[in-house]
Amino acid sequence: MAKGMIISFEGTDGSGKTTQIKALSEYLVNKGYKAQMLREPGGTKIGEEIRHILLNKDNTEMASLTEMLLYASSRAQMMEEKVQPLLNEGYVVILDRFFDSSLAYQSYGRNLDFDAVLAINLAAVKNIIPKITFFIDITPEQSLKRRKNATETDRLENEDMSFHYKVYEGYKQLLKRFPERIIRIDGTETPKEITKEIIKYVDIIMKEE
Repeated sequence: MAKGMIISFEGTDGSGKTTQIKALSEYLVNKGYKAQMLREPGGTKIGEEIRHILLNKDNTEMASLTEMLLYASSRAQMMEEKVQPLLNEGYVVILDRFFDSSLAYQSYGRNLDFDAVLAINLAAVKNIIPKITFFIDITPEQSLKRRKNATETDRLENEDMSFHYKVYEGYKQLLKRFPERIIRIDGTETPKEITKEIIKYVDIIMKEE
């Protein structure tokens, strides 16, 4: 590819995004593509510092607007410092979360204005959107069950179930808003079956390039 592309992964915590991102990255490298994985929030030194503020469970007084702007700030730094240079070099950049997370968590979850959240985040990423986005679908109950195995939960994971349900419903609304880009993947399937499904879609878009 002369020009790179973004493939993003979305879903609640415990959905298996990390496993699938690694599997896809290995698949693409084995096929001869250049691939780079990055996570949000984070991905850069500044972004990781913002991540610590965002996920610190002691920061319970954080305002919703502060939260949204911090996520957008981390995203802007990653786009400037990492993503855009990689795209210019022809990389497939595989993102563990992107601006759809802010739409789900801060717009639907925190009840912030959808158009405002979208506009701020599109500005943060310079209007560069993913070629395809995979939403790995598991319910909040399934997510909670999987997260119980984690050693420690962060500030957002500690929110009550009503918040997580609003986020989940938000993701389902995003599927309806952006059907040409966001693909639903059944997160209850085995990891191998999920990988096979993702690769099927990725092979199609790679042939189009």
